[in-house]
Amino acid sequence: MNEDTHTAPDLAALALGLLRGPGSNARTILGLAGPPGAGKSTLARHLVAEVERHEGPGSAAYLPLDGFHLSAAQLGRLGLSHRKGAPATFDAHGYVALLRRVASDRFQDIYAPDFDRELDEPVAARHVVAPYARLVITEGNYLAATEHPWPEARRLLRELWYVDAEDTVREERLLRRHRAGGRDEATAQHWVTTNDHPNGEYVKTGRSLCTRIVRVSGLPATQGGRSVL
Repeated sequence: MNEDTHTAPDLAALALGLLRGPGSNARTILGLAGPPGAGKSTLARHLVAEVERHEGPGSAAYLPLDGFHLSAAQLGRLGLSHRKGAPATFDAHGYVALLRRVASDRFQDIYAPDFDRELDEPVAARHVVAPYARLVITEGNYLAATEHPWPEARRLLRELWYVDAEDTVREERLLRRHRAGGRDEATAQHWVTTNDHPNGEYVKTGRSLCTRIVRVSGLPATQGGRSVL
């Protein structure tokens, strides 16, 4: 397992390297795991953009686990609203099923959901994996988790990188995220302490199972005018 601090160009070169050599015409799925606020979505979007810059539009695609958040209605039904973001608050089986289709179907557009932070809800079909997409980058907290069905997702990935960041850095990002979502300072801090922190500690248990551990320098904090850290 490799562990190092990488610049954004370093990681783009590693991602492009997955498209070289034997079997380079096959579709490759790269996973990014890591605790909340580590910068997974920022890195994923950056890598997709860099691959498309080198290989052409549509050659890479983004598939976030966050699109499989359960809706507020379902969280309320299950009594899990206070644990939003914990493993049980995702449609993990739906995520694995879509990942299987991405791995095997090269003939159809495949639509993937996203999570809208302004709505605080998942939204359908925001992302598309085109038939000619050779690299699909999927990211989420629990890609290295060992409980069923997460290992089934892991088996579909060519590599799984663990995106690391200092806890203090992550906490500030998370507080900023929650304040931007409308929580006051006290409520944001409570949510980070009682929800984001235990989720992050759980995610860390899968660190050693990843192919590579990366700390990223030189990435912008926003993409398309909105924070994605």
